[in-house]
Amino acid sequence: MGHSCERIIIFAVIFQNKTSEFMKNKIFGIVICMAAILSLVSCGQENAKVCRELDTLFSSLFPENAPGAAVVMVKDGKIVFDKGYGLSDIETGAKVTDSTFFNICSVSKQFSSVALMLLSERGLLSLDDPVSKYFPEFEAEFFGRITLRHLLSHTSGIPDSRPRNQAQWEKYTSQNETIYSSYRDFDRLCEEEESCRYMVHLDSLAFEPGTAYEYQNPTYQLMLMIVEKVTGENFDSWMRKNVFDPAGMEKAVYFEPEREIPNMAHGYIKGEGGTWEENDYGEANFFGTKADGGLYCSPLEFVDWDYALYHDKVMNSSSRETVHTPRIPTDIPDTDYGYGWFIEHRTDRPMKIYHTGDNGGFLIFEGRFPERDLFYLIFATHPEWDREGTVEIVDSVLQKYKWI
Repeated sequence: MGHSCERIIIFAVIFQNKTSEFMKNKIFGIVICMAAILSLVSCGQENAKVCRELDTLFSSLFPENAPGAAVVMVKDGKIVFDKGYGLSDIETGAKVTDSTFFNICSVSKQFSSVALMLLSERGLLSLDDPVSKYFPEFEAEFFGRITLRHLLSHTSGIPDSRPRNQAQWEKYTSQNETIYSSYRDFDRLCEEEESCRYMVHLDSLAFEPGTAYEYQNPTYQLMLMIVEKVTGENFDSWMRKNVFDPAGMEKAVYFEPEREIPNMAHGYIKGEGGTWEENDYGEANFFGTKADGGLYCSPLEFVDWDYALYHDKVMNSSSRETVHTPRIPTDIPDTDYGYGWFIEHRTDRPMKIYHTGDNGGFLIFEGRFPERDLFYLIFATHPEWDREGTVEIVDSVLQKYKWI
């Protein structure tokens, strides 16, 4: 494309020197049209090459009659790749499409982060508020030193001490009331309030707040209760009015056991003998909590979310910069954590802002290269594939064709 354009421009300059004003204008207009057509053809060919490589990759990972995935890529504000692979529901035979509703697992955390940012924008809380302000029942003095910033960046030092065996369950029930009869029921069915109840009597931290990184789910679960305490509203209702509706996410919804979810996918894992077994609510641990991993949405609605983020439809640009600012190095090479997002900063590629999610049988990735105006997602209904390796292949393809 570059050499063709150079020849056309040179050709146009020569003609301008040797023809009448009328002919020069006419020919110059034709040349410009030719250049535009060549550009479109070249761009179309390039897109086709990228799409072909992506399709080959994901077709090999997600066969037609097995749990599958949706893959969507957006470049310069336009969807350039959009395809579903395999099944969203083995029992009904429903296929994965860009309208399938997936549990997006820990990608849900960014929505909770945005909720706190909105409340901060409106002067209803400060990110420097201590956790003890919202949970005075938490007995340890260190909750007065842990701020909302620490919760957002996984630097609070609060350990995940939820009971996962009989001995831990006996200790937990000796200190706390519970509606569950066993730690297995607790793990499978509990929601935010009881999932975080161990913090009431927590007497030690993993590290001093702000000094280290440890990815945690219960600390994000606290955000549901913070939103409700600050606003006096139900978390789901407040998120609908203040986050989902402004983002154009008309059907996005948090999971509840009796709630109907449109085009709902199920998560699967391979059981004995290689058969696929459903693995979501009722089978997977801690599937019922919302703020850390309970959101269901479709790939197309998540594309709307990404657009809303970068066009200030939900929160302002200052808040977006705040949540996407690196706060602490993680255990992932070349990657820091912000407030609800990972930030990758490799020397050979532009910055990538992304998040992953694992919940039951769902395995999720979404990421963006803001400097290149490129975003893509992979929402899958089973975890039997190498997510990180696949993302690296995709990024390598994008780099090969100079999309990033």
